[in-house]
Amino acid sequence: MKLTRQRKTQETEVQITLHDDLTQANQIATGIPYFDHCLDLFAFHAGLRLSIQASGDTEVDDHHTVEDVGIVLGELFLEAFNDKQGRARYGLAIIPMDEALARVVIDLSNRPRLSFNAKFSREMIGDLATENVEEFFLAFTSDARVTCHVDLIRGTNAHHQVEAIFKALGRSFKEAIKMVGDALPSTKGQL
Repeated sequence: MKLTRQRKTQETEVQITLHDDLTQANQIATGIPYFDHCLDLFAFHAGLRLSIQASGDTEVDDHHTVEDVGIVLGELFLEAFNDKQGRARYGLAIIPMDEALARVVIDLSNRPRLSFNAKFSREMIGDLATENVEEFFLAFTSDARVTCHVDLIRGTNAHHQVEAIFKALGRSFKEAIKMVGDALPSTKGQL
């Protein structure tokens, strides 16, 4: 499965491709190097290969680019994993990054909801405002139509805190999309 989604506004232009060939490296360029690093960690730990090209009004700040990447990635994942037949549905990951520890729990519920419980030790990591980490998660969960709980359990270094969260998102998503049978994982008969 190779899928591409894009979004163009007066503030940003984003194109993301989910590749079926996992032998190549991720190609991620948003104009925000630390955000690129986090997205690469997410894709690696989710077992996915992504190409992400984004440009935006980063001279204003990073908010529009980070949010729009979350929107497009969410739309892409909704399309790619919309058929939940046989999928595990739920994913949980608790990931350490040195002194930081993060937990992310995801449900492919078709009911978008984000619970984000993280306070970061500084406001900026390179050109990424740490307040925009939550904005990315809000956009992603809304457009992927998933329920996601993010808990930063501990940590003192903001770089480690954010990395642990993105790695945990990847691992929990990998668990949730795993094929475990052929039944729809719902007593209601639909998601």
